[in-house]
Amino acid sequence: MNLHFGVVMVSEQQSGSSTGSPFKKWFMRQYWRVQQSQTIISMAFWVTTLTLLIWPYVRWRFENDSSFAGISTTYFGLLGIGITVIVLVLVVGVVYDVTFGLWREHMTIIGERNPFQTYQISPNFAIILLQTNLILKKLAEDDEDIQRHCEFVDRWFRWNVDTEIFARAMAGWQNIMEDDDPYLPNLTDEERAKLAQTVKDLSQH
Repeated sequence: MNLHFGVVMVSEQQSGSSTGSPFKKWFMRQYWRVQQSQTIISMAFWVTTLTLLIWPYVRWRFENDSSFAGISTTYFGLLGIGITVIVLVLVVGVVYDVTFGLWREHMTIIGERNPFQTYQISPNFAIILLQTNLILKKLAEDDEDIQRHCEFVDRWFRWNVDTEIFARAMAGWQNIMEDDDPYLPNLTDEERAKLAQTVKDLSQH
């Protein structure tokens, strides 16, 4: 989800001015706030739904019109079911976290399924990687092992340049900074022209 959101933000920047649209920024801020509140709202709906589903099976215990402190025991019954549901959810959370530690495997799976932790390079990191690779080439020109590694990084970089997210990042940089950089010196003229055309095509959509 985070990746999708980042791509959307770059696309939004491309279609607006270099400073961005105040309305779009305001709208995305409200969208973010809604996302952050989803867990609490979902929990409230879940507790309410389960309480109302369970209530028909136990309400016969509270149908004698009795009250406690002037409050019908029906409300205490509903409150008790709701609290029980919340406690059970917390117990499951503690078992998930402390007892079994399943979050470790969960994060491992997320990493394994995240292309930017396996074979792809994020555009921002790619620029830094290119810079260090160029410096390493100059500092170890006579070391065959290091040169071989640098060539691999160059090939890896070129493969990532052909992905759409890199072209979108380039379009965003050019739109915000209003110039043609980054130059990407390790690309050939043909590769650079192909990337420029992809950026131009994306900007027109």
